[in-house]
Formats: sequence, C-alpha cells, structure tokens
Amino acid sequence: MNKWSEHSPGHKQEQAREGTARLARLIDLHMTRDGTSAARIPGLYFNRYSQPEPSDYMHTMYWPTIGIAAQGKKIIRIGEETAEYFGAQLVVIPVALPVAIRTVQASPFEPFLGVGIYLDPDKIAALVPKVYPDGLPIMENRSAAYVLEAEPALIASMSRLVACLDDFDDNGLLLSLAEDEIFIRLLRSPIGVYVAETVLAGSSIQRVAKAINWLRNHFTESFKIAELADMVHLSESSFREHFKSVTAVSPLQYQKALRLQEARRLMLSGERDAITACRLVGYVSDSQFSRDYSRFFGSPPSRDTAKWRQ
Repeated sequence: MNKWSEHSPGHKQEQAREGTARLARLIDLHMTRDGTSAARIPGLYFNRYSQPEPSDYMHTMYWPTIGIAAQGKKIIRIGEETAEYFGAQLVVIPVALPVAIRTVQASPFEPFLGVGIYLDPDKIAALVPKVYPDGLPIMENRSAAYVLEAEPALIASMSRLVACLDDFDDNGLLLSLAEDEIFIRLLRSPIGVYVAETVLAGSSIQRVAKAINWLRNHFTESFKIAELADMVHLSESSFREHFKSVTAVSPLQYQKALRLQEARRLMLSGERDAITACRLVGYVSDSQFSRDYSRFFGSPPSRDTAKWRQ
C-alpha cells in the first residue's frame, strides 16, 4: 500500500485542519450511532466508532472508494501491507478489495468519524478526457490502495456533498456538481492516474477489474488461472503480475477472502452453521475450511462467531 508522504506548507495544513473540523461536525450531525451507515445520497456512507478495537481487525470488502478520516485513527491492512489512516488523510481504493481495518484512536468524546463515497466508473470515465486531454502519463509504483494527505479543496468539496443532505430541493443540481468536483480533484491528485486507469478500456488495471468482477460473481466456483487470464486477454504470467500489483494478493487468495467473508456473514446472521456455510461458499473439506478460517480471522469459526455476537 502506497503511503504518500507529501507534506503541505503551513497555510495549507491549517486549511486542512479547519476543513476537517467542519467535515467532522457534519458527520457527527448525520451519524449519531456507532458503525457504518449509508447516507440518503447514493454512494455516500459514514463511519463512527466510539472506542478503539483492542487487537482484532474487522475483515470486510471495500468497493472502489475514496474516504476521508475527519477524526480519530484507523489502521487498514491489505494483503501484507498496512497503513495508518487519520485526520485529514485520504484513502483511495481503486478496485474492490478484501481489507482488514482496526480503530486505534477513538473515544465517546472524540469518536472516529469518517466519510466515503464509492467511485462511479461512468462519471469518472466521462471526466478522464477532460482532466487528461493529452492522455494518461505513464506511472510506476502501482499499489492496491493509497493513503495521502487530503488537499483542503477536496475536503471542502466532500463537506459540500455532505451538506447536500440538508437540501434536497434543488433537483440534485448541487449534489451532482459536488460529486463531479470530488472526482475531478481526485483525478488531479498524485494518484489520479491510477484511478483513471480503472476505467480506461484495455488497460491492465481495467482488465484486472473485469477479473475481479468475475470472481465476485463466481467465488463459489473453482477456476484455472490460465482460463481467467484468457478471459481478460492477458497471458497467464502477465495476469498474475498485474493482479498482485492491483490487489496485493493472488487470484486464489482473493477468492479465498471472498469465500471466508461470505461464510462468516452467513454464520453471524444466524442463517447457517459452520458446516453448511462451508459448503455454500465452495469448500469441500471441513478441515481445510477451519484451517483457512483460523488463519484469516485469527480464531476457529465457532469461537470467532461467538466473540463477535457477544
């Protein structure tokens, strides 16, 4: 995971602090209970956590998203890579990824407050030619996710989007403008090219994104790497390399994460026991399922689900 460490001049840092404080107040106004919740604006969601998690990571799927930590601190882990995510910082995940997150700084008086918006591929595809009229520059150091300091203007545009929750009488005009501004400023950021590549037809990232969509829809099925590579018109070696650079895991590890997270969801919802969940997500061996589950979540299925229910 790339941790961009560009530091803003003093004036910009002060603007970022003021903008983040305003954004935190807006989140606090609209998100009064702990957890993650979708807002009335499609694609917009809030995070609020009033206490740190002592040691355990919460495993979940992140859809392509841009998020801002307005208050508090989290640790985000993708594959073997980790990064801290805290005040006035931006996290960008260009493709759907299994991630592990843990709140490390939060209290009832100063809870972790975050906001995110899912990346809209159609809007981004329409904006790319305007932001990059001469084509995309060649970039190296691709990563699965990026954490960087949020520009004050981007923080302000996110605040304007959240403020639209208080005014739904403009036929969505301000809402659409606020969303476009966020995506334009994201595309103009140091990692904008990587986001643009996800919607660029024929790019390696866009081909990996197609493979990811297939895996998400067919994660219970067995597959061969060569067949998946052929499906997205890449050689097997190129596909393996690009998939790992974009997701930080191999295709089989990605599928395993999808299976295990779905099995956990089925068990925590009370719909299925461990053996039934194991079969429904594509495992044929109970012992293999238990071993994979313990390695992924840190505890066997029964102990893990009992802990989270408690």
